[in-house]
Amino acid sequence: MHTGIRAIFALVTMGIFAVSSLARADSLTVRTEQGKAHGKLIDNGKVRAFLSLPYATPPVGDLRWKAPEPPPKWRGVREATQYGPRCMQGNEFDDMVFQDSGPSEDCLFLNVFTPASATPDSALPVMFWIHGGGYRGGSASEPRHNGDFLPGKGVVLVTINYRLGVFGFIALPSLAGEAGGSTGNYGLMDMVAALQWVKANIANFGGDPGNVTIFGESAGSMAVSTLMAVSAAQGLFQRAIGESGGAMNLGAPDTPSLLQSEERDQAWAAGILGASTLAKMRALPAAMILAAASVRGAPRFQPVIDGKLLTEPVAVTYAAGHQAHVPLLAGWNRDEQHALADGMTAAKWKEFAERTFGPRAEAFLAVYPGDTGAQAVRSAIDYDSDSFIAFGTWKWVEAQVKTGDAPVYRYHFDLAAPPSKFHPGSYAFHSDDIEYVFGALDTRPGAVWRPEDRKLSDEIMDYWTNFAKTGDPNGSGLPNWPRFDQTGLVLQLDTTITTTPDSAKPRYEFLLQGMPPRRRN
Repeated sequence: MHTGIRAIFALVTMGIFAVSSLARADSLTVRTEQGKAHGKLIDNGKVRAFLSLPYATPPVGDLRWKAPEPPPKWRGVREATQYGPRCMQGNEFDDMVFQDSGPSEDCLFLNVFTPASATPDSALPVMFWIHGGGYRGGSASEPRHNGDFLPGKGVVLVTINYRLGVFGFIALPSLAGEAGGSTGNYGLMDMVAALQWVKANIANFGGDPGNVTIFGESAGSMAVSTLMAVSAAQGLFQRAIGESGGAMNLGAPDTPSLLQSEERDQAWAAGILGASTLAKMRALPAAMILAAASVRGAPRFQPVIDGKLLTEPVAVTYAAGHQAHVPLLAGWNRDEQHALADGMTAAKWKEFAERTFGPRAEAFLAVYPGDTGAQAVRSAIDYDSDSFIAFGTWKWVEAQVKTGDAPVYRYHFDLAAPPSKFHPGSYAFHSDDIEYVFGALDTRPGAVWRPEDRKLSDEIMDYWTNFAKTGDPNGSGLPNWPRFDQTGLVLQLDTTITTTPDSAKPRYEFLLQGMPPRRRN
């Protein structure tokens, strides 16, 4: 009798296991508008990953330097278990590590990471990541923003590639001629196309197309601030997070006009590439174009005011209140750039102030003091960081506070990281925050992490995902984060999280009066 019962129980158990395994396997196949895609399980089966999903037609041949076309459909099931190639780039940054097969023009892919338990009815908030790299480097395949862990906080994560450098931002009169007067900004157009793909497809992965948070770091953060000013992107996202970067400098007096960009880029193309026509340029090998764009003296290809996607300086759009009125969470790191502090003394700092700011040196030293050696070193780091990227981010936040008509939360990342392979010092350096945001600390080569790093990472992940869910980063177990637009208080992300008034504001008010040309590093 007992033997029979055990046999029946075994058969039932096997049947349940078989059904469960079948359902689990089926959940790894998701339908998109282009066709079915088969992903894989990561993080011990907690997260489903769908990699290298095309959101546009490959921008090659006659489609080089054109707005992205809709992606082609496919038959059968597409294997989505390996990262697609990164967009064309040289070896731009030592600390960038990639998990893809290499650079290619055929690079317009995105990756979706979703909780294993998510269904098309889950309607989870979506977080849409735009990588940094100065608009000339980077990829969605970088380990430091792997999607293993954020989905565990109840969100769907999307990471994207977009065209970079000369392939993403060249401006030529011949390109304008075939596109109704607009040229450049192909990388920004890619971001909009990827957001459109998310709106059309993300529900099948368990995401809510009506609750999308765009977030990015460095150039990715600059892109977030820019997309908020792009009418074609408005409505495709509902919240925004910026980490160390803002586009408020776009359209400043030293930024070339579209006409100037066209003249500069055309002269470069004719003189360096020897290609007098657009057809000849599109026929050139991508590697040859990249090599020519990488030599000293080549233009720095970045977003331009093209008259179509961007019709005016980003700062003008914000001043008029025409940007996206969405909640914003933004900030920067304590030591964004620190080379200026090397060997700094009180005497050297005073000499730097006089040489750099002349008659304004006394006012400069009032906000960047250097009465002692230690004070001079700290002020050198502050000024280096501000002139590099913090000041532009501050201007973005202030502009959104004035006209954004939505909550604003501001942070300052203060915890100095332990030394690692590419960052041997102990600083809260530029890009230091990325691994904390993604819970990917263990991807940083050579770092020996402390309990306070892991604790802060988990707190940041909670703040960021809470904000994606509701537009408010606060939640159970977290120190309260007041709205910056209502209180002027900044959240200090450190071993112990606190809030303080904006003590750096006098520095930025000084810099608003005029900055010397920024040093090229």
